[in-house]
Amino acid sequence: MMKKGLGKGLGALITSAGSENGDNGVTELRITEIEPNINQPRKNFNDESLIQLSESIKSHGIMQPIIVKREKDTYRIVAGERRWRAARMAGLVTVPVIIKELSNKQVMEMALIENLQREDLNAIEEADAFDRLMKEYNLTQEEVSAAVGRSRSAIANSIRLLGLGDKIKGYLINGELTSGHARTLIGIEDKELQEKIAGEIIANGLNVRDTEKLVKKYLQKKIKKENKKNIELIEIEDRLKNIFGTKVQLLSNNKKGKILIEYYSNEELDRILEMCVKIGDK
Repeated sequence: MMKKGLGKGLGALITSAGSENGDNGVTELRITEIEPNINQPRKNFNDESLIQLSESIKSHGIMQPIIVKREKDTYRIVAGERRWRAARMAGLVTVPVIIKELSNKQVMEMALIENLQREDLNAIEEADAFDRLMKEYNLTQEEVSAAVGRSRSAIANSIRLLGLGDKIKGYLINGELTSGHARTLIGIEDKELQEKIAGEIIANGLNVRDTEKLVKKYLQKKIKKENKKNIELIEIEDRLKNIFGTKVQLLSNNKKGKILIEYYSNEELDRILEMCVKIGDK
């Protein structure tokens, strides 16, 4: 089923792109003349699904032409790589194509839109494609939104998934976690804690709402732990202030930190250094 808002974007791209063919734009090419798109957003092709499509092609042929772009002595697939793969499996010698004159940006947009229309991309492939459109072609989130027919907030939320740890991304790609699950983990900077929570989600089959509650519980524990740590640091600072008779600050970052001892004259510095030497001699 075509997603609302996407058909117009793909149709506009196809219509605006020049065609090298006749009136209907469809011609036949030998399947060996066609090469896959190395920048295809979709990286994973389900073998079982390809076999089913291959059987359908054997019986009914390819119902929708593959869109290609001429590149020197070959033709590069713009949209329809899954059909092309299945056609090869079916043993077809030629396939119907529409040859288009397209910029690299248009090629990427069309490949992305086609996959989005068919819900073929996993969450990470989708996020990576949006991110590449922005970085490689200097597009804003609003421009990507207009190109693919998604809201700007949907683009932003998708790209945020790229900040997750590699293990979490793997769970998303494999379908063990949904993008809804993953978005609840974005606020957790600790990658080990991300993985721990993800393991609990998968093991217990938690839905998104239960996941939100679980994340909230872990974050509350972390805040309590940090508050306890801050209280301990304040107590140590007070003890050092009493020892040195001046302001002392403890700057802590996980297991590392600094002790800052303030002085207001050379005489006070000498006094503090003498005290340090006495403490070291004890």
